[in-house]
Amino acid sequence: MTDHVTVRLSTGAVRGLRFDGHLSFRGIPYAAPPVGDRRWRSPAPVAPWSGVRDATEPGNPAPQVAQSFADVTSVDEDCLTLDVTVPAAARAGRPVVVWLHGGGGTNGTAATSDPRRLAVTGDVVVVAPNFRLGVLGCFGYPGLPDGGTFGLLDQQAALRWVQREITRFGGDPANVTLVGESYGALTIAAHLVSPTSAGLFHRAVLQSAFGVMGPTPAHTFIPGVPTLPPMWSPAAELERLGAATAAEHGWITPGSDPGSALAQLRRVPVEDLLQSSAAFIRPAFGGPTLPESPAEALPAGRFHRVPLVLGATRDEARFFVGLFADVAGHPVTAESYPRLLAEAFGDAADEVATRYPLDHFPTPSLAWAQVCTDRAWARPAWDLGRALAAHTRTWFYEFADQDAPPLVPLPGFPTGAQHSSELVYLFDFPGGPSLSAAQRELADRMRRYWAAFATHGDPAHADLPAWPDFGAGHVQSLAPDRIGGTDYRTDHCLDFWARMP
Repeated sequence: MTDHVTVRLSTGAVRGLRFDGHLSFRGIPYAAPPVGDRRWRSPAPVAPWSGVRDATEPGNPAPQVAQSFADVTSVDEDCLTLDVTVPAAARAGRPVVVWLHGGGGTNGTAATSDPRRLAVTGDVVVVAPNFRLGVLGCFGYPGLPDGGTFGLLDQQAALRWVQREITRFGGDPANVTLVGESYGALTIAAHLVSPTSAGLFHRAVLQSAFGVMGPTPAHTFIPGVPTLPPMWSPAAELERLGAATAAEHGWITPGSDPGSALAQLRRVPVEDLLQSSAAFIRPAFGGPTLPESPAEALPAGRFHRVPLVLGATRDEARFFVGLFADVAGHPVTAESYPRLLAEAFGDAADEVATRYPLDHFPTPSLAWAQVCTDRAWARPAWDLGRALAAHTRTWFYEFADQDAPPLVPLPGFPTGAQHSSELVYLFDFPGGPSLSAAQRELADRMRRYWAAFATHGDPAHADLPAWPDFGAGHVQSLAPDRIGGTDYRTDHCLDFWARMP
């Protein structure tokens, strides 16, 4: 049974829905639409409205093209909205969780995941914003202020909206936890360093962050992708890329001065811009939003000292090898495995092959997936955890349900605890996979851990297994049959990888 419920904001009233157990408000604008001349500008305040604004339907996703891992398509730049989910029982001062979705920096939307169980189980308010992605979120061009940081600025605008408005939903603006997965976790690393994010959040959870500090060898992120630097772009480098891309696609008249060029770029149809979206996913540093690369700032301790949880899934890379190699019709073979190793690790390839021999794995693709999981995900996660724990209290987890139902099915490929598989345990996905009874119990426990951390800055919960912090290297394994410490360092051969490229 549902009925309507109205909340009055500083900009006007919104009407959401009351369900059994929770309230839902969707598509609330937190900044002015970044359309027309507002494309590639910092977010502007929302214009107040009269009457009651409907908040029962999700807002537009940020412009994006459907991918093999995400079937959402949008060309509407009016996307700066957020959803709020609140337990139905009236109460003030609830902790606030701000969820930043993943999607590789080009895809994703707040509407995909339903946080009602997290909100109700944890007695927290969940806010989920949409923000600019890809070429609209991380574009740079000579003379363009804030280039490469528009998505980060959107997230900051959403956090400032929380500071102004969340008490009207029963939330506590002095107790805000950022939670993000994959690209969303990467952006949290930026907010930890950004001086303009100071005071907007009080703790954070980084799930499967990628490329935060070090380079990634060729093929170990996605087969066929060359060596990747950390996921941060010097502002000047991004400006050169933007200028070259605009010239290549004919978006500007040759010889245009910067002001004229930017005016022309703001008139390019979104559909045309999206052709190049994948080239613009690295937030830029060197400006006021992100003066310094997080790859340098985080290990040096130059970040906001808030309590942190971070972690990864046990079989991260199976998602990428399964989707972009096996399902794409190009599985790793006994013949291609040595070539991949040589191109990734050079003179160390034979040593890696000896540590990961093909006869220890059911298929060459699974052997390569283990190499990629350990080198491209487990080693960087461990290094990031150590860097953070040296300066602030930090907890580390590994999601380890190797029977986890995948959000993106990979027919014929054993997905294990692949990248993004933990999301089904924190959120509901309409039309998505279902969980067994044991998996539902694990999901309930995970939501309580996350909510306890959002409430107290520590995942400890009286009804759950103890979770020591990462100060002594503890990693909490999360699986249906066992929750407790695991030898992450040995399981992922981290002593071996510490001396490899």
